[in-house]
Formats: sequence, structure tokens, C-alpha cells
Amino acid sequence: MVEMPLSDGSGVITRHADFPSHDAMPRNVDVWLPPDYSVEPARRFPVLYMHDGQNLFDPAIVITGTDWGVDEAITGLAKAGKIRTAIVAGVWNGEKRWLDYIPQKPLETPEGENFKRKALQMYGEEFGGEIQTDHYLRFLVEELKPFIDQNYRSLPGREDTFVMGSSMGGLASLYALCEYPEIFRGAGCLSTHWPAGEEVIVEWLKEALPKPGAHKLYFDYGTATLDALYEPFQMKVDAIMRAIGYQQGKDWVTHKFPGAEHNEAAWRARVCLPLEFLLRINKNA
Repeated sequence: MVEMPLSDGSGVITRHADFPSHDAMPRNVDVWLPPDYSVEPARRFPVLYMHDGQNLFDPAIVITGTDWGVDEAITGLAKAGKIRTAIVAGVWNGEKRWLDYIPQKPLETPEGENFKRKALQMYGEEFGGEIQTDHYLRFLVEELKPFIDQNYRSLPGREDTFVMGSSMGGLASLYALCEYPEIFRGAGCLSTHWPAGEEVIVEWLKEALPKPGAHKLYFDYGTATLDALYEPFQMKVDAIMRAIGYQQGKDWVTHKFPGAEHNEAAWRARVCLPLEFLLRINKNA
């Protein structure tokens, strides 16, 4: 365990290297504590669990050289009175990121098995092997979350627990909310990589989404590079959301960003939007 105070004063990161698990491969977990965590020792905080944790705080370890700036974003929004300050648990991805993040249950249907055979031919080794997403989610819910709740001043209930990611991490966040609606209040899904499951995942959502009224879902997408593939899928998902009773702007939002690409710089530019939607001061709104 290594503590790393941030030079700009936006909190402290504690790295739990190779966090052990019975359900998933060990991986680093970076826990970010906001500046007021040390200032208000009796206060408890909501927790945001984020995938691809190595991309969130430190540009030096991000392949693209640009991190999400989650620490600066939360600190700025909290100072402006727009959100509740939160703890962020940044979970690094494993070697088989695709197999950890793709929703598992829809690909275990007959339609999903057909898609998997096609995907194996298209993607080869990247898609080969057993899907591990149910194991990964059990790691988050049954191992990491209890550790966070025991070792940090968290608000452990569903109303104060959120999950967020981009691309395949967007799919994993959506799947987490569907599989554990009693654990997560909301999910932020940026540039959700719908083509990973094509229509199989979209159709599965009709029965798998939690009933409206108790949860919050954020979606967005750009129109350039890989994001250019997403709009037709997202439009179908939006139709499903409306059909089952989710209200745009209240318990669900979808944003389109013309010209935005599929990279950390794009997600950094708009990360304030999902943070504000999920962590707004009136948590019942």
C-alpha cells in the first residue's frame, strides 16, 4: 500500500498493488480520497467504482498521455456546490480486459453463443477464452466493496454507491447495475462499446434493466473514430429506456458529442457531466 499525495492539492491516492481476489486475477486498485476527507474526520462519503483505474489520475501511466482528471473534476464540482464529494476506487484492468468487461449473461443465450462464434473468427485471441465478467463483478461487490467500507469512511448503502467506465468499461458498468441493482444506485457509461455484443446485449436489456425510479443511468457517445459506430445501437437502447419508463433528464440521460473521438482526452473533456448526474447534491433527484 502506497500513499501518493497529489501535487495540485486535489486529494490523496492510495495504491493497493495486486489486490488479491478469489474470483478475479489480482490487479492494482487506486483509491482516491478528496481533500476534505482529512479535513472532516467524522464525515462519510459516497463511493464511485471506476474501471480502467490506471487511466483516471496520472497521465504518466496512461498510454495516450492524457488521464481522465477525475480528481480535479470532482474537486471542482464539489467546490461549485454541484455534487457531493466522493471516494473513487479506480480498479485497473487485467490482461484480458475484453473478457472481464463484456456482459456475460446475454452471451450465454443461444443468440449470444452464435455471436461468440462469429466474434472469435473476427477478433481471434482477444475474444478467445472464458468470459470472466461475472467473476469480476463478484470481486467488485463481494471483495473490494467490503474492503473499502471497512477501511475508508464510506457511505456503504446503495443510494451512495456508483460505477462508471468507458468503452468496454461502459458495458461493464451497465452490466454491474443490471446484475447488482441492490448494490449500485447508478452507472456512468461513456462511449459504450455496443458492437462488442451487437444486438444480443441490446435485446437482453429489455428484461435485464432495473425498473425505473430507483436508479440512474448515464450514456454518451461521440461521432469520430470508434465512437462513430455507436449511435444506431444507442438509439435502440434509448428507445428501450423510454419504453420501460425511464425519464430522460431525471433517471436517465444520453448525450451526443459531434466530433468527439474515442480516447481519454474526449472522456476527460466531458467527465463532469456523468459525475454531476450521478453525484448531484440532491441524491434523490
